[in-house]
Amino acid sequence: MNQNYNTSKQPPVVDRSTWQAKLDVLRLREKAHTREGDAIAAARRRLPMVEVDSSIPLIGPDGPVTLLETFEGRHQLIAYFHMWHTGRPAAEQCEGCTFSTTHINELSYLNSRDVSYATFCEGPYEESSRYRDFMGWTVPWYSVPQDAADQLIVDRHFGILVSYLRDGDKVYETYWTTGRGNERMAPSYGLLDLTVYGRKEFWEDSPEGWPQHWGSKGGQFQMDGRPTAQWSRLAAGRSDDLGT
Repeated sequence: MNQNYNTSKQPPVVDRSTWQAKLDVLRLREKAHTREGDAIAAARRRLPMVEVDSSIPLIGPDGPVTLLETFEGRHQLIAYFHMWHTGRPAAEQCEGCTFSTTHINELSYLNSRDVSYATFCEGPYEESSRYRDFMGWTVPWYSVPQDAADQLIVDRHFGILVSYLRDGDKVYETYWTTGRGNERMAPSYGLLDLTVYGRKEFWEDSPEGWPQHWGSKGGQFQMDGRPTAQWSRLAAGRSDDLGT
């Protein structure tokens, strides 16, 4: 499954002082980028919010629960709305959602800041939870019935990342994003951006001759016809049978 990338094109070799001088110039741009991100986050914290029915029903491992209960007693909740293709095998499930969800496995830091995290999956609980188990994901997992989806999604689509605030028994939506806004879930991209060849995706502005293999329509999250992260699970002997 390893790709044979042509790495014959490489940056020029210079002495360390020349290299450090170039890096110092770039560092100024990086720091400005960080400060702009801080300013955007500050503006995000000043957005108004919209009330959401806290009794919206979802399905968890022990049966029906309300949106309010998914907060697990904390005041804030981040929910990722995972796409699901009902009745299809694991290999045909959403590669982008698999990419994003695979990166989320340690919640203690969020929890220590009074924030819960949950996956709200589009599909039937029994079917989608088998996929969760196959992938080895441990985050709280809920199925969203269609009538609940209509209330939570509101003219959007699954694949969104949503922030909620609880005030007593009332729930408010404070922010949402999707597409490249979801990249904050996946540190793999941030790490790839630090490398000389980047993500190797066609849209990137890279020097001529740099290896670029991946598109941006979902194929960048697949390898040999499956979501990339599934291969290590299969190699470990896990079953991808979803009971469909």
